[in-house]
Amino acid sequence: MAQKPGIFPTFFISGFECSTFLWKDKKRRNLVHETQHHTFVHEDYEMLRTLGIAVAREGIPWPLVDTNGQYDFSCIDPMLEALNTNKILPIWDLCHYGYPEELDPFSEDFVARFAAYCRAAAEYVIPKMRGPHFFTPINEITFFSVCGGEWGWIAPYKNTREDRFKLRLNLCKAAIAGVKAIREVEAEARMVHINPLVQVVAPRDRPDLQAAAHEETYVDTFLAWDIIAGKEHPELGGTPEILDIVGANNYSFGQMEYREHGPHEALPPDDDRIKPLCDLLRLVWERYRRPMIIGETSGLEGGRDEWLCDVMEESLAAVEAGMDLHGICLFPAVDMPNWHTGEWLHNGICDLIPEGETLHRQPNAAYVAELRRWQKELNRVTTLDADPFSDPVELVEVIAAAKRLRKQPDKNWH
Repeated sequence: MAQKPGIFPTFFISGFECSTFLWKDKKRRNLVHETQHHTFVHEDYEMLRTLGIAVAREGIPWPLVDTNGQYDFSCIDPMLEALNTNKILPIWDLCHYGYPEELDPFSEDFVARFAAYCRAAAEYVIPKMRGPHFFTPINEITFFSVCGGEWGWIAPYKNTREDRFKLRLNLCKAAIAGVKAIREVEAEARMVHINPLVQVVAPRDRPDLQAAAHEETYVDTFLAWDIIAGKEHPELGGTPEILDIVGANNYSFGQMEYREHGPHEALPPDDDRIKPLCDLLRLVWERYRRPMIIGETSGLEGGRDEWLCDVMEESLAAVEAGMDLHGICLFPAVDMPNWHTGEWLHNGICDLIPEGETLHRQPNAAYVAELRRWQKELNRVTTLDADPFSDPVELVEVIAAAKRLRKQPDKNWH
């Protein structure tokens, strides 16, 4: 029996980009189709199996399965089959920026419809999968509310801070209602609430913006999690048990210089205002004292292996400091396009190589080698055995690696 069992069967997690938003041109995007994950789902999950990854974030496309409250979940049947065949546990992403276009996301009807859909989704997938069962009700509520409420990139195409705050509040209300609906189906279902982990600083020549930058970092970053945990707006019904597992996304562009209009500006890698990831994780841990994962992380182009090394060193520093870190999600498993330009980001475990109409999967050798190195360092499996669910991650071994390697927080991420 494990001395300190982890929540998941493997420490390393992955996932597939599954956005279904209405873009600025009012057309529905479907990133599962754009990356051909629906076509190559068996190959994609077999790839994760050979890499020793037994957990993956996978999407259920709400606007595509819900027609005025009538459900057709058949589009995820290939995912269910591939997950079961390869013995990989999904974290079901129930709303990845997309919702049925007849709904007003500021309305009570949105909340009720989302809860009903969550219940139906749980009723569909839970009997078809071995437990435990994991769900992310609404992905990145903080970014969703900015992207659709203030920047107008995606539906509902709003452009004010007031709309951003209103949208976030209703998304949190819907997420809480969704958790309750899922747990009416399966009381032991676990939730992973994913949000970006960011730091925002004022421009050097604009000390008048320091208060606004501080608000973004220390208040706005946490407000959605705070509401779901019941720390803010307790009338909405949030509790620590509903927050459950905190998924903090970590990307280089999450450390930014404040801009009064539009997206903030990413800090260059040698900027002395960058904070170590460990320090940012500490803010999450001290605020909630809930199990944590890094919900998404990846480098770009030829820097993917070095990025993983940095994230691992910072994560082990966090474990050494006593934080309850249960996994790191290498996201995405296969490449994804830049939403604006359509160019491939080259941030996946596999690049996508176009050959005619087909996108072939090509693993990034350096990234995979770095993953293998850390699996061995943590005494983790490098390929899944016949039953990866038989033994959970032994976190004592992760803690032992942290103590042995004695990594310290380091803001030098370039």
